[in-house]
Amino acid sequence: MEASEPELRVTHDGSHSLYHPVTDQFYHSHHGAVQESMHVFIKHGYEYAAAFNDHIRILEIGFGTGLNALLTQRMSGGKTIYYESLEYYPISIALVAQLNYPTDNNERRFFNSLHNASWNLNESVSSHFQLHKRLLRIQDYVPGDASFDVIYFDAFSPGAQPELWSEEIFRAMYNSLKRNGVLVTYCSKGDVRRAMIAAGFAVEKLPGPPGKREMLRAIRPK
Repeated sequence: MEASEPELRVTHDGSHSLYHPVTDQFYHSHHGAVQESMHVFIKHGYEYAAAFNDHIRILEIGFGTGLNALLTQRMSGGKTIYYESLEYYPISIALVAQLNYPTDNNERRFFNSLHNASWNLNESVSSHFQLHKRLLRIQDYVPGDASFDVIYFDAFSPGAQPELWSEEIFRAMYNSLKRNGVLVTYCSKGDVRRAMIAAGFAVEKLPGPPGKREMLRAIRPK
């Protein structure tokens, strides 16, 4: 995918998203960026893992705007978070400054810290939020075995990047999860679901966010 500065757009819930003109892809649902992230990644991913753990290890595929990381912090309830995220095309700090996700000055400082954090290093963004952003392609990532409680799989759609939705990639994701760990994604395509199952996951269809009928949650069995 060619690198290009994306364009700021307003989604139907009033929150910002970005549009990538080269791939013709939005970073979030145009029905609502925040409500999609809350439904898919927080409700069905983070909250699932938080029910079993006080220290939660998260892997995110696609750091993008940093929205999922911000919402994880917002909903953390004081739990300790280790947040590892992959991104190959980071957005500019000038564009970050325009995004309207933070609700107050404290969140704006945290949000800026997420984006200003060094790449390929562990950084403490707050007293209970450790961030490790990796500047690399998912195909080049070698995760540790049984390292994570939850994976936010938030890559561009299979139509734009089919290589990221393969059985090989999902097998690596499966191996990186702890037992009973979960992978959540907005995508519910049949071939994606079949690739997850072939990789060893138990896959369930869940109601999708507004504007989308279904989403997928894949569980590494106990």
